[in-house]
Amino acid sequence: MIIEFTLNNEKVKMDVEPTMRVLDLLRNDLGMSSVKEGCGEGECGACVILVDGRAMNSCMLPAGAIVNRSIVTLEGFKHTEQFKVIEAGLLKAGSVQCGFCTPGFVMAIESLLNQNPDPTDEEIKEGLSGNLCRCTGYNMIIKGVRLAIEKGAGLW
Repeated sequence: MIIEFTLNNEKVKMDVEPTMRVLDLLRNDLGMSSVKEGCGEGECGACVILVDGRAMNSCMLPAGAIVNRSIVTLEGFKHTEQFKVIEAGLLKAGSVQCGFCTPGFVMAIESLLNQNPDPTDEEIKEGLSGNLCRCTGYNMIIKGVRLAIEKGAGLW
């Protein structure tokens, strides 16, 4: 099946199996190494991408579902002002340790702040609940989001 979609603001046209996971398409065929397989079951968030601005687990998404949609991975998002603010907040709060989960968290934070630019701590926890981290205390991640919100006031 020929599918067309936008990846990081670039038009893409590919012949793929419609049931192929978007995770495999992005990582193996298009070289998006920020999209990682952690669990393969949509539980860990390591494969989170933005689909039309909303966080989705790419391991659970078939390629046929992204036809004519906009996909953003960390490779594209890292060039934005929002990324710089999120990155600075996470670094200042000590939210990053091994880094395996970080791309998924960053994409989930962007999705959360696009929907709710001034979330409560409970709303942050809920918005990031699909992302798991085995190294860092979640309090440091929440603090990093808070710092990003303060520094990036008006970006979302």
